Amino acid sequence: MPRDLKIPAERHPEKARRPDNPQPRKPSWIRVKAPVGEGYRKTAAIMREHKLVTVCEEAGCPNVGECWSQGHATMMIMGEVCTRACTFCNIATGKPPEALDVFEPGRVADAVAKLGLNHVVVTSVDRDDVEDGGAEHFAQTIRAIRKRAPGTTIEILTPDFIRCDPSALEVVVAARPDVFNHNLETVPGLYPEVRPGARYFHSLRLLQRVKELDPSMFTKSGIMVGLGEDRQAVLQVMDDMRAANIDFLTIGQYLQPTPKHHAVDRFVTPEEFAGYEKAAWGKGFLMVSATPLTRSSYHAGDDFARLRAAREKALGKA
Repeated sequence: MPRDLKIPAERHPEKARRPDNPQPRKPSWIRVKAPVGEGYRKTAAIMREHKLVTVCEEAGCPNVGECWSQGHATMMIMGEVCTRACTFCNIATGKPPEALDVFEPGRVADAVAKLGLNHVVVTSVDRDDVEDGGAEHFAQTIRAIRKRAPGTTIEILTPDFIRCDPSALEVVVAARPDVFNHNLETVPGLYPEVRPGARYFHSLRLLQRVKELDPSMFTKSGIMVGLGEDRQAVLQVMDDMRAANIDFLTIGQYLQPTPKHHAVDRFVTPEEFAGYEKAAWGKGFLMVSATPLTRSSYHAGDDFARLRAAREKALGKA
């Protein structure tokens, strides 16, 4: 029988035996309204019509109501089952039941056109079962959007391609997305617990290579806080990112999807986020978003416009 991904134990079989971690009550600055409204329903209908998966739903993003009501959604390609088992993530894990869908890039492009998006974010599950990690599938999706919606700027949020030949990254960069995002997710000391299938310095190097392959491409990365890191470790990650010439940093609060996921160590206050933002600007990022509800794709279109303006201003000073 096929798995029922609505059942937590089947959605995350590798977490079923983990002890429960209590889920603390969210502070007032974290709570958001339930998704409602005509814009939300229209976006949901277009996603269902095109048989598309969104990370907004799969990851349980707290901003789904706001974003979908404005016609913004982050497309998640290559299926809904991830071959990694990060302890923070709510996307279903295991062996993907299907091969990559060759018609998916076209469906994504059609949905982008129907939604009338100025800016789209395309992400994916990890597909370690595919030789190139899905690099060509990303490239085909970018090309399909360019053809169907030529005025839309494209941001991609990719896996780390850690088990692939270096040429996989080159395939994605050659398709020329406007923004290449890959999240470091947390500080290096927490990788064994939070992101066990990944390697901090590999992810950092991936983003550095993007700049080497195409110096004009914007790069972006983000981390969550509230997982057990300290301020000094976060500041070190900022320095590492700037050494890799990353343009755009996002920092948001980790929210625990279920009792089986990594525990919330604490809720970082809005004042602390403001401090992180100030520090990041001081380190030279072109764009920074650091708030409790910040997510990689939150306000991505508006942020991209500011990112582009910031580069133009910086070049004007040179």
